[in-house]
Amino acid sequence: MSGHAEVNEEPPVIAPSLPQRPSSRGPLSTGLLLAAALLLAGSSPASAQEEDEGEYRAQIPDVAIYKAMLDANKQTGWVQFREFAGQQLIYFTALQTMHCRLKEVRYSINSDALDKTFPMAECDPELPFNLPSDESRNWLYLNLKPGEAEAIAVQAVWDDGSGSEIVVYQPCKNPEATCASIKTIKKSKKRSDEPSPSTPGR
Repeated sequence: MSGHAEVNEEPPVIAPSLPQRPSSRGPLSTGLLLAAALLLAGSSPASAQEEDEGEYRAQIPDVAIYKAMLDANKQTGWVQFREFAGQQLIYFTALQTMHCRLKEVRYSINSDALDKTFPMAECDPELPFNLPSDESRNWLYLNLKPGEAEAIAVQAVWDDGSGSEIVVYQPCKNPEATCASIKTIKKSKKRSDEPSPSTPGR
Protein backbone atom coordinates (compact mmCIF):
# COMPACT_ATOMS: atom_id res chain seq x y z
CA MET A 1 0.00 0.00 0.00
CA SER A 2 1.13 3.52 -0.64
CA GLY A 3 2.76 5.35 2.22
CA HIS A 4 4.34 2.26 3.72
CA ALA A 5 7.90 1.11 3.33
CA GLU A 6 8.50 -1.68 0.81
CA VAL A 7 10.65 -4.61 1.83
CA ASN A 8 12.28 -7.17 -0.43
CA GLU A 9 11.85 -10.11 1.88
CA GLU A 10 8.66 -12.06 1.22
CA PRO A 11 6.61 -13.33 4.16
CA PRO A 12 7.24 -17.04 4.69
CA VAL A 13 4.75 -19.71 3.75
CA ILE A 14 2.50 -20.51 6.70
CA ALA A 15 2.12 -24.28 6.72
CA PRO A 16 -1.59 -25.18 6.92
CA SER A 17 -2.93 -28.51 8.06
CA LEU A 18 -3.58 -29.48 4.45
CA PRO A 19 -1.01 -29.64 1.59
CA GLN A 20 0.85 -26.38 1.03
CA ARG A 21 0.50 -24.23 -2.07
CA PRO A 22 3.83 -23.53 -3.82
CA SER A 23 4.05 -19.82 -3.00
CA SER A 24 3.65 -17.30 -0.18
CA ARG A 25 -0.10 -17.53 0.07
CA GLY A 26 -0.41 -16.77 3.78
CA PRO A 27 -2.54 -18.72 6.27
CA LEU A 28 -5.58 -20.65 5.09
CA SER A 29 -7.72 -22.17 7.82
CA THR A 30 -8.59 -25.85 7.78
CA GLY A 31 -12.15 -24.89 8.66
CA LEU A 32 -12.46 -22.91 5.44
CA LEU A 33 -11.39 -25.85 3.29
CA LEU A 34 -13.55 -28.32 5.19
CA ALA A 35 -16.59 -26.06 4.88
CA ALA A 36 -16.07 -25.79 1.13
CA ALA A 37 -15.62 -29.54 0.74
CA LEU A 38 -18.72 -30.42 2.76
CA LEU A 39 -20.92 -27.86 1.07
CA LEU A 40 -19.80 -28.81 -2.40
CA ALA A 41 -20.34 -32.46 -1.60
CA GLY A 42 -23.93 -31.64 -0.77
CA SER A 43 -24.59 -29.66 -3.93
CA SER A 44 -26.31 -31.41 -6.85
CA PRO A 45 -24.17 -32.08 -9.94
CA ALA A 46 -25.56 -31.66 -13.44
CA SER A 47 -27.72 -34.57 -14.52
CA ALA A 48 -26.73 -36.93 -17.31
CA GLN A 49 -29.54 -35.52 -19.45
CA GLU A 50 -28.16 -32.00 -19.09
CA GLU A 51 -24.69 -33.21 -20.07
CA ASP A 52 -26.16 -34.86 -23.18
CA GLU A 53 -27.72 -31.61 -24.32
CA GLY A 54 -24.44 -29.82 -25.00
CA GLU A 55 -20.93 -29.01 -23.93
CA TYR A 56 -20.52 -28.68 -20.18
CA ARG A 57 -19.73 -25.21 -18.83
CA ALA A 58 -18.25 -24.71 -15.40
CA GLN A 59 -20.67 -23.05 -13.00
CA ILE A 60 -19.72 -20.92 -10.00
CA PRO A 61 -21.15 -22.51 -6.82
CA ASP A 62 -24.24 -20.85 -5.38
CA VAL A 63 -23.65 -17.77 -3.21
CA ALA A 64 -25.25 -19.62 -0.28
CA ILE A 65 -22.21 -21.93 -0.18
CA TYR A 66 -19.86 -18.97 0.10
CA LYS A 67 -22.00 -17.35 2.79
CA ALA A 68 -21.85 -20.56 4.82
CA MET A 69 -18.07 -20.65 4.40
CA LEU A 70 -17.80 -17.07 5.61
CA ASP A 71 -19.89 -17.81 8.69
CA ALA A 72 -17.91 -20.97 9.46
CA ASN A 73 -14.67 -18.98 9.50
CA LYS A 74 -15.86 -15.97 11.49
CA GLN A 75 -14.45 -17.26 14.77
CA THR A 76 -10.98 -18.11 13.42
CA GLY A 77 -10.83 -14.89 11.42
CA TRP A 78 -11.84 -13.53 8.04
CA VAL A 79 -8.48 -11.77 8.30
CA GLN A 80 -5.38 -12.64 10.31
CA PHE A 81 -2.58 -10.54 11.80
CA ARG A 82 1.14 -11.27 11.81
CA GLU A 83 4.30 -9.43 12.80
CA PHE A 84 7.08 -10.18 10.32
CA ALA A 85 10.39 -8.55 9.35
CA GLY A 86 9.59 -5.26 11.00
CA GLN A 87 6.11 -5.05 9.51
CA GLN A 88 2.57 -5.80 10.52
CA LEU A 89 0.82 -7.97 7.95
CA ILE A 90 -2.94 -8.47 7.76
CA TYR A 91 -3.83 -11.47 5.61
CA PHE A 92 -7.07 -11.58 3.58
CA THR A 93 -6.39 -15.13 2.39
CA ALA A 94 -9.67 -16.66 3.58
CA LEU A 95 -11.75 -13.94 1.91
CA GLN A 96 -9.76 -14.19 -1.31
CA THR A 97 -10.81 -17.84 -1.69
CA MET A 98 -14.39 -16.54 -1.91
CA HIS A 99 -13.66 -13.93 -4.61
CA CYS A 100 -15.92 -15.58 -7.21
CA ARG A 101 -19.00 -14.48 -5.29
CA LEU A 102 -17.69 -11.33 -3.63
CA LYS A 103 -18.46 -7.94 -5.11
CA GLU A 104 -16.02 -6.31 -2.71
CA VAL A 105 -14.45 -6.53 0.74
CA ARG A 106 -14.74 -3.35 2.78
CA TYR A 107 -12.43 -2.65 5.69
CA SER A 108 -11.07 0.13 7.87
CA ILE A 109 -8.11 0.32 10.23
CA ASN A 110 -8.77 1.42 13.83
CA SER A 111 -12.31 2.55 13.00
CA ASP A 112 -15.61 1.17 11.72
CA ALA A 113 -15.81 3.55 8.74
CA LEU A 114 -15.31 0.76 6.17
CA ASP A 115 -13.77 3.39 3.89
CA LYS A 116 -11.35 1.09 2.04
CA THR A 117 -11.73 -1.95 -0.20
CA PHE A 118 -9.38 -4.89 -0.59
CA PRO A 119 -8.88 -6.02 -4.22
CA MET A 120 -10.55 -9.24 -5.31
CA ALA A 121 -9.07 -11.33 -8.10
CA GLU A 122 -10.90 -12.17 -11.33
CA CYS A 123 -12.97 -15.33 -11.05
CA ASP A 124 -12.12 -18.51 -12.94
CA PRO A 125 -15.31 -20.65 -12.88
CA GLU A 126 -13.24 -23.81 -13.31
CA LEU A 127 -11.24 -23.01 -10.15
CA PRO A 128 -13.72 -21.03 -8.05
CA PHE A 129 -11.92 -21.40 -4.72
CA ASN A 130 -8.32 -21.03 -5.92
CA LEU A 131 -6.10 -18.21 -4.76
CA PRO A 132 -4.97 -15.91 -7.59
CA SER A 133 -1.77 -16.84 -9.41
CA ASP A 134 -1.40 -13.36 -10.91
CA GLU A 135 1.69 -11.81 -9.30
CA SER A 136 1.12 -8.33 -10.78
CA ARG A 137 -0.27 -7.08 -7.46
CA ASN A 138 -0.62 -8.11 -3.85
CA TRP A 139 -3.89 -10.03 -3.53
CA LEU A 140 -3.37 -11.48 -0.07
CA TYR A 141 -2.26 -9.04 2.62
CA LEU A 142 -1.88 -5.48 3.82
CA ASN A 143 1.60 -4.28 4.66
CA LEU A 144 1.61 -1.86 7.63
CA LYS A 145 4.01 -0.40 10.16
CA PRO A 146 4.59 -2.54 13.28
CA GLY A 147 1.62 -2.26 15.63
CA GLU A 148 -0.18 0.23 13.35
CA ALA A 149 -3.46 -1.66 13.31
CA GLU A 150 -4.94 -2.18 16.75
CA ALA A 151 -8.14 -3.37 15.10
CA ILE A 152 -9.64 -3.85 11.65
CA ALA A 153 -13.34 -3.75 10.75
CA VAL A 154 -14.31 -6.05 7.86
CA GLN A 155 -17.48 -6.54 5.81
CA ALA A 156 -18.02 -8.84 2.84
CA VAL A 157 -20.36 -7.62 0.09
CA TRP A 158 -21.73 -10.40 -2.13
CA ASP A 159 -22.50 -10.31 -5.82
CA ASP A 160 -26.23 -10.36 -5.04
CA GLY A 161 -25.82 -7.00 -3.30
CA SER A 162 -26.22 -8.24 0.27
CA GLY A 163 -23.66 -7.40 2.92
CA SER A 164 -22.40 -9.51 5.80
CA GLU A 165 -22.37 -8.36 9.38
CA ILE A 166 -19.39 -6.17 10.29
CA VAL A 167 -16.77 -7.98 12.34
CA VAL A 168 -14.00 -6.08 14.12
CA TYR A 169 -10.86 -8.16 14.64
CA GLN A 170 -7.82 -7.45 16.79
CA PRO A 171 -4.39 -9.13 16.91
CA CYS A 172 -3.96 -12.16 19.13
CA LYS A 173 -2.03 -11.73 22.37
CA ASN A 174 0.86 -13.80 20.98
CA PRO A 175 2.66 -11.44 18.53
CA GLU A 176 4.45 -14.36 16.85
CA ALA A 177 1.21 -16.12 15.95
CA THR A 178 -0.69 -15.62 12.70
CA CYS A 179 -4.24 -15.20 13.92
CA ALA A 180 -6.98 -12.78 14.96
CA SER A 181 -9.57 -12.54 17.70
CA ILE A 182 -13.03 -11.01 17.49
CA LYS A 183 -13.38 -7.68 19.26
CA THR A 184 -16.95 -6.80 18.30
CA ILE A 185 -19.67 -7.84 15.83
CA LYS A 186 -22.05 -5.27 14.37
CA LYS A 187 -25.09 -5.61 12.16
CA SER A 188 -24.79 -4.54 8.56
CA LYS A 189 -25.80 -0.94 7.94
CA LYS A 190 -27.55 0.09 4.75
CA ARG A 191 -25.34 2.36 2.66
CA SER A 192 -26.44 4.74 -0.09
CA ASP A 193 -24.14 3.04 -2.59
CA GLU A 194 -25.28 -0.49 -1.72
CA PRO A 195 -27.88 -2.11 -4.02
CA SER A 196 -30.87 -3.94 -2.61
CA PRO A 197 -30.26 -7.69 -2.21
CA SER A 198 -33.11 -8.19 -4.72
CA THR A 199 -31.21 -6.15 -7.32
CA PRO A 200 -28.39 -7.84 -9.29
CA GLY A 201 -25.03 -6.65 -7.98
CA ARG A 202 -23.41 -6.93 -11.38
